[in-house]
Amino acid sequence: MPARHAAALPNGGAEHFDLLAPAVWNPVSNAVVAAADILLGERVLDVFAGTGTGTVPAAQLAGPAGHVDAVDRSSAMLDLAEAKAEALGLENVSFHCADPSEWTPGAPYDAIISCYGLLLLDDMDTAMDRIVRMVRPGGRVALSAWDDRALEPFGDLLLDSIRSLGTTPSGGAASIGPSATPVFVENRRRLASADRLQEWLGARGLTDVTVEKLGLAVPLDADHAWSLAQGSGYRGLLPRDPDALERVRDALLDRLGEDFVLNADSLIAVGSYRTTE
Repeated sequence: MPARHAAALPNGGAEHFDLLAPAVWNPVSNAVVAAADILLGERVLDVFAGTGTGTVPAAQLAGPAGHVDAVDRSSAMLDLAEAKAEALGLENVSFHCADPSEWTPGAPYDAIISCYGLLLLDDMDTAMDRIVRMVRPGGRVALSAWDDRALEPFGDLLLDSIRSLGTTPSGGAASIGPSATPVFVENRRRLASADRLQEWLGARGLTDVTVEKLGLAVPLDADHAWSLAQGSGYRGLLPRDPDALERVRDALLDRLGEDFVLNADSLIAVGSYRTTE
């Protein structure tokens, strides 16, 4: 059985995810929204909206005459996003607990944004082909992906910690073998350079694709390091048993040591959809 990722665990990790928002998700999401160049009155789709780090600034730019559909598989994530929107008095957002790859809009969007979310798709190519066609001709698609070497050595150290203890992943499979990695890790590697990401988006039907690099280094204390494991795609590899989970945590923190700095270098991409149909 393949290891599951965070998107397959619909109501876990929301608080852990949001703990890292100020340092990681917010600055990257702001860059994605800026790249999308959202105008007043526009309709926007946020794919894998999470806790609203992209949804909120998109809704603020779209204004009362615009609208944002925030779609995510996690109701817990969306609950936090909705609370943020309500606190800011934003009434132009709808929250939908659904699989983004199966989402059907009522009308085409002017812009689609996604902050690392596309990396969670099981069949990234097919799903993205469908998502791109939700934007109107001439509309924009903006997203973030991890740059080369981002999340390392954190990811390898976490996987080593799980394997060394012989724990069972939450999907119920046997201990993780040397080649078993989450879906999002494989997707991340596929897109982990500006050239590869630009080529992939072009193959999805986008034109005028530009990719900018965003350098980001994030010091992680013990709590934030564990929140990254619990609130990201790595969550699907963690054991359910509390004792085993604690052993993995201890092993990971021992491997990371003190003063660990996360490489969170990211790629911000945007392109236009020019239909030939």
